[in-house]
Amino acid sequence: MIQAPSPHASMVLPSALEFRSGCLNWSRPYVMGVLNLTPDSFSDGGQLVGLEGAIRAAEEMVADGADILDIGGESTRPGALPVSIDEECRRILPLVEALAARFAVPLSVDTCKAEVARRAVAAGAEIVNDVSGGLFDESMIERVDSLGCAFVCGHVRGRDLAAVHATLATNADEVLAELVARIASLPLGLRARTIADPCIGFGKDLHTNLGLLRSGEALAAQTGCPVLIGASRKRFLGELTGLPVHERDAASVGAALASVEAGAHILRVHNVAMTVSALRVFRVQEVAA
Repeated sequence: MIQAPSPHASMVLPSALEFRSGCLNWSRPYVMGVLNLTPDSFSDGGQLVGLEGAIRAAEEMVADGADILDIGGESTRPGALPVSIDEECRRILPLVEALAARFAVPLSVDTCKAEVARRAVAAGAEIVNDVSGGLFDESMIERVDSLGCAFVCGHVRGRDLAAVHATLATNADEVLAELVARIASLPLGLRARTIADPCIGFGKDLHTNLGLLRSGEALAAQTGCPVLIGASRKRFLGELTGLPVHERDAASVGAALASVEAGAHILRVHNVAMTVSALRVFRVQEVAA
C-alpha cells in the first residue's frame, strides 16, 4: 500500500467511498487490478484457467498492493461477441463469492448488464463498473441506485459495442462534456457513489486518448466524483511505442504516472506490481522535492 501524501493535496478531494473493508478517501492514488474471466479480452483473454487459477491471480494482485479487484466476464474489445446474462454470471459469480470470503478489498464487477450487476452485488461485489454508463441496459441506473453500491460511470457513444467502436471521438473536451452531463443526470444518491471514467480507448483516437489521460483534475472538478483512468495496455500505447499488447506494461506505467500527476484517483491496470512500485518511487520523489 502507498501511504505518502497526494501531489494534489491542495485540491478539493471528492467525498470518501465507504466499503466493508474501510474507505477510499482519495488522499493517494488507488490501484485496481484487472481479472478478466473471458476467452477473448484484448490483453489477457483466456489466461485465467479455472476458479483456482483466478483465485491465485487475485492473491498475487492483493499481495502486490491492489486496492480493488475488477472482475469481468464479457470482453469489450472491438469485434467481441456478446454473451448472455447466464453465461456472464457463470464466469464471474464463483470468483466474486470466493474473493469476498478471502480478501478485505472492494470487489468491482465489470458489466453492462443490470441483472449481472444485481447478482454480483448479492455475491459480494461492492462496485459496478459499467463502461457504457448505463446506456447499454436501460435498467442499469435504477438497479445500481437501488443496490446502494458504488458505480463507475464510463463514457461511450452509442447503444452497443459495435456502435462504440464504429466512430472515433476526436475531441477530448467533447468527451468530458458528455460524461459530465451523463453523471449530472444520475439520481442524487447514486451520484454521491459514482466514480467517473472517460474510458480511454473506447471509440477514441490517439489525440483524444492523450487528452483524456490528463483529464483527472478537470473531470473531478466538474463532476465532484473521483476519477478512474484505465490506460493499461491500450491500443494507443501501441501506436505510440510500436509494441504489441503484451509488451506495453512499461508504457502503461508511464501512462499511469502521467494520469496521477494530472489528478486521477484510481488506476485500472493489468500489472499491479509494476504500477505499485512505480507509484511508490513517484510519491517519494514528490515528497522529497
